[in-house]
Amino acid sequence: MKTWVDCFGQSHYHRAELVARDEPRESILGYWRVSMAKDRDWIKIDFSDRSLWTWIIAILALVWSFWPTLQGLAHKWATDPGYSHGILVPLFAGYLLWLRRNQWQIGRPAWGWGLAFVTLGIVARLLGGALIFFWFDAVALLPWLAGIVLLLGGKSAARAAWPAIAFLFFMIPLPYKLETALGSPLQILASRGSTFLLQVMGQPAIREGNTIMIHDIKLGVVEACSGLRMLVTFFTFSTGMALLIHKPLLERFCIVMSAVPIALITNILRITATGVMYQTNPEFAQRFFHDWAGWFMMPVCLAMLGAELWVLNRLILEDPSTGPRRNLALT
Repeated sequence: MKTWVDCFGQSHYHRAELVARDEPRESILGYWRVSMAKDRDWIKIDFSDRSLWTWIIAILALVWSFWPTLQGLAHKWATDPGYSHGILVPLFAGYLLWLRRNQWQIGRPAWGWGLAFVTLGIVARLLGGALIFFWFDAVALLPWLAGIVLLLGGKSAARAAWPAIAFLFFMIPLPYKLETALGSPLQILASRGSTFLLQVMGQPAIREGNTIMIHDIKLGVVEACSGLRMLVTFFTFSTGMALLIHKPLLERFCIVMSAVPIALITNILRITATGVMYQTNPEFAQRFFHDWAGWFMMPVCLAMLGAELWVLNRLILEDPSTGPRRNLALT
């Protein structure tokens, strides 16, 4: 049984490259041939190929084995606003695989590296079960995926799949102890920064621990207001953007690392704006602080990231002799 899959997302450059190599190739999807039809690329997939069914069986077995873990992750995404972005991470990882589909070639199985990654996954699952530590059980999925790719597709397939597998790390919630360890310093930073901005604006703000005193108003910077949730979400978003944009490696690194100060500054601005609002409309300020602020923080973060890209485009110039840049998702 044969079917046709539309590769609608490719540029003209990749179409020309595929047409120039219009010969049978061995890929993860089996034995396929590339041809043109109405200015579109089509890939012919042979579902009778044994290698395809080997991949399907391996992935289904992995999903069955990690099904309780996947259910736990889905519950965390649905109930914890700080990790609601996790449901989008597997979808984006699949998109990264689709962008690199022309590199999906089956090579000689890498038994050494493949068994090493599978062993690492087994050890992580055993530790998770022995210590009753969910994070180990969830993170074990990544070396298992890498091991399967290396054992069935070799190093050539692993080179094509590594960005998608690595990006799946962002769907796993941070360990509780790490959240607590990061949350306390971030609370102090947010309360200090907000108090400083309020004082600069002429407000009689005084900080007592993680509480900001403005006249007779007490504005508490609790754990949920530390900015850790926005930090995790925006760091994931910035990493995904760095994988897609056509920029030098240094510029991508700056984009990823800038997610930390941008998220923290945005959180400080949110608390400061709430403190100012309390002076005029306490009821509206309370609603904004707890219900609406999260919706406004992401656009502010994106605006800052856009300003950073504008500055980087004028500070880092590309050498025309090196040709156009290609994004990391395609290289």
